[in-house]
Amino acid sequence: MPNSNIAVLAIHYQNENCHPDGKIRVGISANAAWRWERIRNAKRLLDGARINGASIIHIRLAVTPDYSSVTANTDLIREWITLEAWQEGTWGTKFLDSLEPEPEDFVVTHTRNSAFYNSCLSEILFKLACHKIICAGVSTAYAVEGTVRHAADIGYEVTVAADACSTATQLQHENALAAMRPLASINTVDEILAELTA
Repeated sequence: MPNSNIAVLAIHYQNENCHPDGKIRVGISANAAWRWERIRNAKRLLDGARINGASIIHIRLAVTPDYSSVTANTDLIREWITLEAWQEGTWGTKFLDSLEPEPEDFVVTHTRNSAFYNSCLSEILFKLACHKIICAGVSTAYAVEGTVRHAADIGYEVTVAADACSTATQLQHENALAAMRPLASINTVDEILAELTA
């Protein structure tokens, strides 16, 4: 099947950082003008990838409610704890409406920035014999960039769906894309879908 060696990593499309009522603002600020545009682009990416035979792997962040499984060694993680965010079993860790997994998709839970850390992502990619990864999600400067760097280091060919990613500010988003450019192709959703269809 064409594109069977390609996987789309849909990173953190969850209520906690994508919904206006979520507790985390490093992904999309409460009044971000681009919120729904980026979400619509993510939906187009996932739908188009499925139609064209690529695998979809949803990466979700969720930690134990008492945070006993988390090392609070960064300001970012200390903020989660203060806000009581990302607790497993809560509304915040559920997927955003319209971006929920389909039955044929995979779901991976992790606890840090890289989607590979403390997760079964590597095993799923090995099982699928994937060589190419398309990364999209929230936040560009944290989970997406952390995953892209890890994937490039272990030998994957990586593309970032730039207009299906978001972070707290547009400047931070653009800076993160620039930092990833030596490691990954930075494309629009339209460009990625055109390549998958070709």
